[in-house]
Amino acid sequence: MRDESGATAPARPQGAPPAGAPGSAPVVSHRDTRRNAYAALDLGTNNCRLLIAEPSSHGFRVIDAFSRIVRLGEGLGNSDRLSEAAIERTIDALRICKGKMRARGVGRAKIIATEACRLAVNGADFVARVRAEVGLDLEIVDRQTEAYLAVTGCAALADPLAESVVIFDIGGGSTEIAWLDGAAANPSTDPTLRIRAWDSLPVGVVTLAERHGGSEVTRMMFEGMVEEVAEMLGPFAIRAAAAAIAPGFHLLGTSGTVTTIAAMHLRLVRYERRRVDGLWMSDAEVSGAIDDLLDTRLDQRAENPCIGRDRADLVLAGCAILEAIRRAFPAERLRIADRGLREGLLMNMMREDGVWRRGGYR
Repeated sequence: MRDESGATAPARPQGAPPAGAPGSAPVVSHRDTRRNAYAALDLGTNNCRLLIAEPSSHGFRVIDAFSRIVRLGEGLGNSDRLSEAAIERTIDALRICKGKMRARGVGRAKIIATEACRLAVNGADFVARVRAEVGLDLEIVDRQTEAYLAVTGCAALADPLAESVVIFDIGGGSTEIAWLDGAAANPSTDPTLRIRAWDSLPVGVVTLAERHGGSEVTRMMFEGMVEEVAEMLGPFAIRAAAAAIAPGFHLLGTSGTVTTIAAMHLRLVRYERRRVDGLWMSDAEVSGAIDDLLDTRLDQRAENPCIGRDRADLVLAGCAILEAIRRAFPAERLRIADRGLREGLLMNMMREDGVWRRGGYR
């Protein structure tokens, strides 16, 4: 595959199907074909997230979910190691996930870890400890696999009339971004075949907040964060420069940052996924929500039920990453996705098993 710059795009990730194949299976962990429940677990730098679902005529039906902020990558930038406190928090969360999987009769699961485990010198030791203490086979996936899974999980929300879409996933330790060709849009086709260029930036909300501070962020500090991310984004912005001038171009974002922006815009008193996932926001509405957040104090963000104490010091770092992307790819519209890697994992497993039906989930 060649991207718009003419350079050869990276090969598809290990475990991905050949071009044109119906799906991919980057991780094969636990399988029991007598049961029809599937589980996808995404262990990131900041969050541990589990989704359990069954195939349905609409794609899949979610039967259980779990999300907990564990901050596995806390302090990683200074020590290159996962701390004992972070490991213990994470193992506690993984035990809960294991219990849910057992209770729901999960027959097949894919369990992945991303940036924190990729970078930590004791990442492999952590994986071995999880296997010994929890009984889960955790797979550390590379950045390309992570980017492809984000695309798979979110692509259904891309406007089918748009000739170009930039999808991004702001994580705790990295940010994945991809340029999708809208002309190749087809709900029955593997969406990763539409990727014209992609990148994984070595920056996320945790790492950026630890470098710049996230508790009390001035507008000058915010601009400093934006500039740092913009520099990292530069090479991809050059390769994908044609994206933003294509008819119907829009951004499609998934992360706690963009869902928080959406909740702020909707002035929700509590988070409501059904109102956030798939929401369209104008460029002015996104700017207004970011400005509102910049005007808040740490305690005010902590008291907001759509942010909470665990994310109050991270959300502005996420906004800085979002702002850098918006400046590189000016768009009139941003679509919000409350979905991502877990959904991509579920879709790939179900496609591989021949039980995926075209559509989404409910």
